[in-house]
Amino acid sequence: MREDLNQFETRKQEHINLALLNEVQAYALSGLEDWDLEHEALPDFNFEDISCETTFIDKKMKTPFFISSMTAGHKSGEELNLRLAECAQRRGWAMGVGSQRREILDPKAQDEWKKIRKRAPHAVLIGNIGVTQLGELSLDQVKSMTDGLEASALFIHLNPLQEVLQKEGTPHFKGSLESIEKYVSGLSVPVIIKEVGCGISQKTAKRLMDVGVRYIDVAGLGGTHWGRLEGLRSKNKSILTDDLSYQASLTYSNWGIPLVKSLLEIKKLKDCCHILASGGVRSGLDAAKLIAMGACLIGYAQPLLVAALKGEQELENKMKQLEFELKIAMFVTGSQTLSDLEKAPIYSKKTCYQKKGLV
Repeated sequence: MREDLNQFETRKQEHINLALLNEVQAYALSGLEDWDLEHEALPDFNFEDISCETTFIDKKMKTPFFISSMTAGHKSGEELNLRLAECAQRRGWAMGVGSQRREILDPKAQDEWKKIRKRAPHAVLIGNIGVTQLGELSLDQVKSMTDGLEASALFIHLNPLQEVLQKEGTPHFKGSLESIEKYVSGLSVPVIIKEVGCGISQKTAKRLMDVGVRYIDVAGLGGTHWGRLEGLRSKNKSILTDDLSYQASLTYSNWGIPLVKSLLEIKKLKDCCHILASGGVRSGLDAAKLIAMGACLIGYAQPLLVAALKGEQELENKMKQLEFELKIAMFVTGSQTLSDLEKAPIYSKKTCYQKKGLV
């Protein structure tokens, strides 16, 4: 049974509230702490000469950063998205919007994106819909979603663990790959396949690439864990199914492929797609490591949500901090540009600092 709008809004608000809690964060599981960049004691340029500019989907950007998809579909979500989009435009970040699923239930939901576009006309925005919702939509409806947002691309998110643990979930994934192929070939904007915190395996990435997917956000284990989050949602419910979900969420509280493992395994594929990296990225140094490993764009979610809820200035300060930390990493590795950083030596601590081939 399809949930009504009130249930939908309540669920989305609960997601925001719970995402702020430490217990839903899979800290120290991303694998980033196991890697170090090699220090360059004699960079041959000045700090102010560093450029973080990049191009993504034919869009010039000031940074290789994007705000990962977080919130949409409820009253407080509109204000948050306006704040995030305006800061993204000023700072030169891309932004993935929260799920546009509400547009299935309420055609007026597109008005939110029109307001955002009016306030942030030059922001690089990426639409978002779940793979399990594709069966409820026609190609024309999805085109309308991306057109209404004036999106530069569309995230199609994969979340099997969340769907099976969520009371209102739709764990209906049969035929998903065929649906993805239809949208890859039928939309005028690129499709980016993303997980929501459990990572994407090399095998799955190969299947996606075989149907034409050229962009994957691995969204690995290390950040907000939606299995834990859905477990907390059902913790205080009295009905049996919710108790089963809560107990199962404890069993699967560390389920997923660590961010670094997911990225490095996919990079081994021949003619590899463009990889976006998110899932437990907490600093500009984390971002630098991921770029050196082969990621083209780095996503942040929960740290920006915490800042955005405090206010626009707090969000702006957090984004500036992450940019500054990336530039420091570039300076102390002798990387004047992101192309230089892609070639920077990076070492695994687990192999006693012996250089490890990444591809």
